[in-house]
Amino acid sequence: MSFFARTPKPPYYAVIFSSRRSPGDDGYAQTAARMVELAGQQPGFLGAESVRGEDGCGITVSYWDSEQSIARWKAQHEHLTAQQEGRQKWYEAFEIRVARVERAYGKQEDSD
Repeated sequence: MSFFARTPKPPYYAVIFSSRRSPGDDGYAQTAARMVELAGQQPGFLGAESVRGEDGCGITVSYWDSEQSIARWKAQHEHLTAQQEGRQKWYEAFEIRVARVERAYGKQEDSD
């Protein structure tokens, strides 16, 4: 399994979620895994990439085919519940940015 999301040719959209976790798990790991699973079932979802450091700071970028798909995901019932829990107990701070990807390029993992 690749760390990198396999996205189509641009344009598409990226939702960038930067955060600093609160201490302790308190159900976070289970909910985070469920959100990845649930996002993958949403129309317009293209993939995601996520990292978190030992200091609790992390970033998750999810990719979507349209702003409408992003809006539907933001309003999805189970995701709304997770957002509320995140604000109350899992995150000390977070920032969300939405961007349109105009260009994408890189080195393929299986090439030299």
